[in-house]
Amino acid sequence: MQFILRLLTRVPLRLLYPWSALIFFVAFHVMRWRRDDCERDVANAFPEKNARERAEIVRRSYHNLADTLIEAFWGFGASAAAIKRRVSMENPELVKRCVDAGQSVVLLTAHYGNWEWLLLAAGVHFGIEIDVVYQPQRVAAFDAFLRQARCRFGSRLIPRKEFVYDLLSRAEQVRAYALIADQTPKHKSDPRHWTRFLNQDTAFFVGAGKIAKFLDAKVLYVRMRRIRRGHYSVELSVLAEPPYEEVEDVLIVERYARSLERDIRESPSDWLWLQKKWKIKRPTVSPETQAKSAAIP
Repeated sequence: MQFILRLLTRVPLRLLYPWSALIFFVAFHVMRWRRDDCERDVANAFPEKNARERAEIVRRSYHNLADTLIEAFWGFGASAAAIKRRVSMENPELVKRCVDAGQSVVLLTAHYGNWEWLLLAAGVHFGIEIDVVYQPQRVAAFDAFLRQARCRFGSRLIPRKEFVYDLLSRAEQVRAYALIADQTPKHKSDPRHWTRFLNQDTAFFVGAGKIAKFLDAKVLYVRMRRIRRGHYSVELSVLAEPPYEEVEDVLIVERYARSLERDIRESPSDWLWLQKKWKIKRPTVSPETQAKSAAIP
């Protein structure tokens, strides 16, 4: 299985793109994979848009996802030079300055643009090892292929269950941690922060803030823009930096949510609407709890 997968990564991207149209047709028209959920979420997020505009966002998002899958697969066999030509990094010096100063960095991104190429491009442009939290795949051979492909340019994948131990054991080292922070907390035990996001009550992980405070690390938001098919631009911006206050972990989540919301409104179809961001509902809170939340600066 790994041999076949590696062989397919050698196919030129221009020969793979026609398969993107097939993936789109099957997912969007034949299977209608999560299409009802996607249409509902887009309608809730953009009530000011008419039905035709919302339908175009949904259709375009499926097209972009199909392209992302094809591009990701090609990227697993692409050279560092090829990745660098297709993903430009506008200000990588923000990371380099932190590393040179002996300060760890937390990079927050999302399922926006091509997140698989983003990981590869970060390794190419930053020139340092990047730790990434990930969920292992059930099929061992496929998991091994993904780990090897994603780590070719200096990334290091840490299984989610091992992350806390790994973080504590390497706390004295200068690290760069990358987190896809737009995922929804699944388990009741997962700490979460509720906020208004795209006109809906939305749960976010608070782990990024806690990691930053523990490491005394600078937090950077990673913005990826699609320039044209197969070409992207990445820009970094500072979300937070030490010294941190007691509520800073929540403020970091808020700043991240606002930055991501801005990007989604700018180009809605580049976000992964199919991930069911609103599959859990906000619990009913008492007036006393609401008053306490409102008092947080």
